[in-house]
Amino acid sequence: MSAAETTPRRRASLGRGLDALFGEADEADIAAAGTPESHRAPRSLPVEFLSPGPFQPRRKFDEAELDRLVESVKAQGVLQPILVRPVEGKTDRYHIIAGERRWRAAQKAKLHEVPVVIRPMSDREALQFAIIENVQRQDLTALEEAEGYQRLIAEFALTQEDVSREVGKSRSHIANTLRLLDLPDTVLAMLQDGLLSAGHARALLGCPDPEAAARKVVAKGLNVRQTEQLARDGRDQPPAPPRPVRDANLVALEEDIQRRLGFKVAIDATTKTSGVMRIHYADLDQFSDLMRRLRG
Repeated sequence: MSAAETTPRRRASLGRGLDALFGEADEADIAAAGTPESHRAPRSLPVEFLSPGPFQPRRKFDEAELDRLVESVKAQGVLQPILVRPVEGKTDRYHIIAGERRWRAAQKAKLHEVPVVIRPMSDREALQFAIIENVQRQDLTALEEAEGYQRLIAEFALTQEDVSREVGKSRSHIANTLRLLDLPDTVLAMLQDGLLSAGHARALLGCPDPEAAARKVVAKGLNVRQTEQLARDGRDQPPAPPRPVRDANLVALEEDIQRRLGFKVAIDATTKTSGVMRIHYADLDQFSDLMRRLRG
């Protein structure tokens, strides 16, 4: 779908989020989108007809929360229909746009069918709707949210302003969330696993060494305010002096002596003609063995 094809009226319905997903949008909007009458009302489909969509931004499902939902589904069934779109070129196959957690719970509850609303839509709309639903329900981690916005920008040539308008979030929120992707992968993994909050991650963006700072935050259980202070302290410290490059001949000599003696050896040259050689031993038995070797 081109930008020209996306009218202001259509954008407004997307920005309204879940109301637009499940039939509370204006009838004129739905009719204009070309959705058949039979697809507008909820219907039941076998669970095996459904599969997770390729545009689902959520990667992490809390098992405890899912188990609680399973008990609710066993007692009352799936109360809110699952939003799906037909899989192109396949009969009776649908990708889930919103409601994957309910679909998973239904399978665990041994349900054979689930209520669905079928909405033909473009790839761009599918990603937008998935992000809207998850963000409004606060189901996404900060990393998943950032990756969803990045996909909208990269795959559909949107600007941050476009994304802001489409998902109903401020331009500054979009920008600050996207900045999290600048953190090292190790820090992003901590964010995804819940070891760091979005507030922690934003504070770490100002650290000279975000990975080292993140490990300290997790190890000491620092809160966001303390993490911000840690970042300020790191910026105020002078950079560590570069390590001196060791003479390659000395390194080779150390390795040769270590092979001959079987002990770790360190040579420090204080001048061109003098220095100190240290031989390391781990216990008294090694020391006795070393003395025997030195005495010949």
